[in-house]
Order: sequence, then structure tokens, then C-alpha cells
Amino acid sequence: MMLLYSLFRRAGAWQSMSKKLLVRASIAMACAATGQPAWAAEGAAPPVLEVLDAAAKTEAEMKPYTDRITDAKVAFEMLPIPGGTFRMGSPDDEPGHKPDESPVHEAQVSPFWMGKCEVTWDEYEIFMFKLDVARRKQFGGEPTALDKLSDVVARPTKPYTDMTFGMGKDGYPAICMTQLAAKKYCQWLSAKTGRYYRLPTEAEWEYACRAGTTTAYSFGDDASKLDEYAWSYDNSEDAYHPVGRKKPNPWGLLDMHGNVSEWCCDQYAPDFYQQLAAHAAVNPFAVPKKIEPCVVRGGSWDDDPEGLRSAARRGSHKDWKQQDPQIPQSIWYYTDALFVGFRVVRPLAEPTAEEKAKYEIDLDQHDPNRQ
Repeated sequence: MMLLYSLFRRAGAWQSMSKKLLVRASIAMACAATGQPAWAAEGAAPPVLEVLDAAAKTEAEMKPYTDRITDAKVAFEMLPIPGGTFRMGSPDDEPGHKPDESPVHEAQVSPFWMGKCEVTWDEYEIFMFKLDVARRKQFGGEPTALDKLSDVVARPTKPYTDMTFGMGKDGYPAICMTQLAAKKYCQWLSAKTGRYYRLPTEAEWEYACRAGTTTAYSFGDDASKLDEYAWSYDNSEDAYHPVGRKKPNPWGLLDMHGNVSEWCCDQYAPDFYQQLAAHAAVNPFAVPKKIEPCVVRGGSWDDDPEGLRSAARRGSHKDWKQQDPQIPQSIWYYTDALFVGFRVVRPLAEPTAEEKAKYEIDLDQHDPNRQ
């Protein structure tokens, strides 16, 4: 602030500068120092990209809506998921059951919206390669208030190879990103739209996948029907496929079983359900404290049918970076995880800043010296 004052004084203009402008300048500088947006300090409403049916104050008001990314002709669909209680995990006699899915316990989940499909390369590469910034420069456009907020979000370094590995791009799910990269995408998307997006918790993911069912899959227990709903090792021909080509689950979500496994924001713990079973689990979430293992759900094109069950769990592993030649290895890419992608959720009740911090990036978590 003193530097700003000095510059205006030397220019002979400080006496004519209004008190209002000085106050606004002071606020802007203070916000820049703390990371708080100026509109928040001034008491103004945050900027929002207006789209039809995206606003709701109660669960009853929630509707499907299509959000979009500015500076690009890219949109994605969000579906309302009602809040409720469900039985999380799988019984011992379910074919494919593993010990980390026990014990079955009750979990309560608050209402949220969830991406109808997995995040595609069409969406992710805007973030990954700063295509929105390049487009503005190409056409001489001025950044909006939302652009200014999203432009400061850290983005991935350039990959050393084609991360599609020749399997397809337009309409295909984005893959090979770390949980950090997926979380940063959510942070960028939140800034880009003015709506709060994040990865689902493991409980939210299973609740949405089950869609009110208690069977091994959202369509029942008969794995022979899996080809109608999912891409697995048995029918994928060793590659992922464009999103949305199979039947939806009862709540309209596509590819919840198979195609690509999906990041959740939890740390993976084999005994997590044992911890939850001891008390009422309300919006349970295992806050990550280290890079690996973290949770992916849903199974993929490279998994056998039992790995695609609603209750199937998996933790990330350092071997997913085995072929990464960089030293140190990238914090953005899992070069050997051609089976991992993600989808986004948006809670009906936007969390407080303190609550959001639980879901955001813990920089210490990504310190290689902690591994």
C-alpha cells in the first residue's frame, strides 16, 4: 500500500485520488497478499457463470443441468443425486468380495450433483494445456472475472508423451492423471464456473453407483448382463471407449461400472470400514495424508467383472508411475495408469472455507521426501 501511495504522490495525483479508490486499491493489495478474492473482502457476491437450472437452495429444487467452460465450446451434464442412507460395502458371500469391503455398514450422504459421464479429454485438455488462455490470446479477448480466478490455478506440466497412448481422444475419458491433478482440475473448474466442484468421497461414489440398489451391480447380481452396462476386460478389446455408450444406472449415471476407474478424494485404508462401523457414518471421508494409496472406484476396461462391482475398492500405487522417465517423477501423471480417470460432484450445500480445506490439496501430501 505504501508503494502505491508513493507512486501517486510522485506523480502529483495522490491529492485528487478519491478515498473510494484508495480503499479499493488497499483491499485489492490485501487480498492479493492473502489469496482472498477482492469481491469477498468488499462484501460483493462472487462471480458466477449463469446456466439454466444450476441454482437450487433445497433438494426439491435440484434439477439436471448442463454446465459449460468459457472460451471453449465444451459442456458437461450434471445430475441431481438425492441425499439418503445406504448400506456401504459388500457381504462376505458376494462373488468377488474382498476383506476391505467389510463390514457392511450404514452411511448417510447429503444431496449433491454428479457428472453424468466421466471427465473427457475435450474438457480436461482445456485445463491441461491452457487452451482457454491460448484462445483468448488468439482472438484478442479480455479475461472475465472468472477467467482471472481460474488463470492463477496451478496446471499440469507438459506430458512427455501422448497420454491417450493412441486409444482415442475426442469423447473419450481423460486418463493417467494423479489425484493431485484431478483435484486441481476441480479447483480450476470451480473458479471457471463460480460453482464449487470437487472429487466425490468414496461414500458418495458408492451411493451414487448403487442408486438405491443393494446388489453387486446397479443392475443386479447377474454378471452376464455386464456387457450392457460396462466396458471390462471381457469386451473392451484392450482399450477404453467413448463415454456414454452403455446403459445408465437407475439414476441416469453412465459408465459407473467400467470404462475407467474413477478417483475419489479419500485416502485408501483397508480397515476404513471397520472404523466407520463403530459409529454413525455421516458423510464419511478419509482425509489424505500422503500421496499413496488413494481411492479409485468403479473398475475399468482392464478389469475382470468382479472388479466392477459397486462395492469394489482399490488404492493407487507408486508403480503406476513406473515408466515415468522424469527425475523426480511427475506429480501430475501416472504414466502406467491407463485405466484411471474421474468425474466431478457438486454438493448442494456449498462447504465453508474450513470444510473445503479438507478436500483441497495438502501440499505436504505431495512432498516426495515424505514417501
